[in-house]
Amino acid sequence: MNLDLKNKNAIVCGSTQGIGEASAIELAKLGANITLIARNESKLLNVLNDLDKSQGQIHSFICIDFSDTEKLKEEVNLLKGTYHILINNTGGPAGGPITDAKTDYFEDAFRMHLVNNQILVQKVIEGMKKEGFGRVINIISTSVKAPIPGLGVSNTIRAAVANWAKTLSIEVGAYGITVNNVLPGFTDTNRLKTLITKKASIQAKTTEEIANTMKLSVPANRFGQAYETANAVAFLCSPAAGYINGINLPVDGGRTASL
Repeated sequence: MNLDLKNKNAIVCGSTQGIGEASAIELAKLGANITLIARNESKLLNVLNDLDKSQGQIHSFICIDFSDTEKLKEEVNLLKGTYHILINNTGGPAGGPITDAKTDYFEDAFRMHLVNNQILVQKVIEGMKKEGFGRVINIISTSVKAPIPGLGVSNTIRAAVANWAKTLSIEVGAYGITVNNVLPGFTDTNRLKTLITKKASIQAKTTEEIANTMKLSVPANRFGQAYETANAVAFLCSPAAGYINGINLPVDGGRTASL
């Protein structure tokens, strides 16, 4: 099985923690040169120093807050060379019922998730076409298969990203480019901890009680780890996954009820 990413250049967004960081680590292990994107420079430097360089990789980073779409566009336009891999990954919108969500919440989330994805894709896509190799992976949510209660804005925007990605996969498939969505389930990240804390407050329960109830809904009977999702990301980026295109891949321990 060919998993070799030596001489491949990858952009990994949201790469200072959780699934983004884990994905950057796995891609570097397979030989890719990584460009990290996140908003905290000190954390970026820490991850940069930890990335595998045993195959002569050269890693770099861009420090940018994804809430500033115009600044992202400026910074991305400064990037030189060809990028073969793009990992779109941004922290999810705050939780809450959809009936309580202000219209601004939808607009902000749309820019951070879909518009920024479009900016990044338009930067890298021509280089991918010329190379005859490209991988675009979007880290979204199992909510694209079954909406998650209490995540009204996220459910809406994630679904938009999923359909954007499917459309893109059809347009670029003939160029050796694949576009796939990875759908993490309950994964032990800061995002999940925040959601658990909020649920515990609303329901007047302990975070342990909330976490245990959530785990019981997972056939694997546990939360996933970031590296487990990153393993799926890394495989989809590899030459071995060249005929997998336009899919939604849950990495959720079997929790999602639909196929």
